[in-house]
Amino acid sequence: MTEVPSPDLRIGDNDRESALKALGEHLSAGRLDLDEYGDRSAKVTAARTRRDLAELFADLPAPHPVFEQPRQAKAVEKKPDRPPQWTERPTSQRVAAAAVPFLWVAAVSLSIVTGVWWWIALPFVFTAAASAFWGKDWERDRHGAYDRRDRRR
Repeated sequence: MTEVPSPDLRIGDNDRESALKALGEHLSAGRLDLDEYGDRSAKVTAARTRRDLAELFADLPAPHPVFEQPRQAKAVEKKPDRPPQWTERPTSQRVAAAAVPFLWVAAVSLSIVTGVWWWIALPFVFTAAASAFWGKDWERDRHGAYDRRDRRR
């Protein structure tokens, strides 16, 4: 192994697995005995940088460990400094929110007409189900609690 890209870059589990696999192939080919394989395997698990792994393969021909390419940091999507607008909500959420007042009218009407008070539970059950489905986003905006703490998330 002549040159290691970014030798001081720290390694991860995938890099260690690649090195252990390459050591296993050298053991199978007879280039390493069992004791030397054990010593080098222990050093692979203790290695922290690409340079540490490269030193273990300096006296061996290919295969060598294949290093992962470092990932570029993803741009963090900035959340808006305002609560989501009504038109930005999913259609199903808007329909459910619009249905709640109609459910109250229907529940009160049915309770009066049928004399069964259980109909009053309908809007409560529907609102609880919708709140569970859409989570804290539903609760936060319904109570107007969108403040600076929420902007940091």
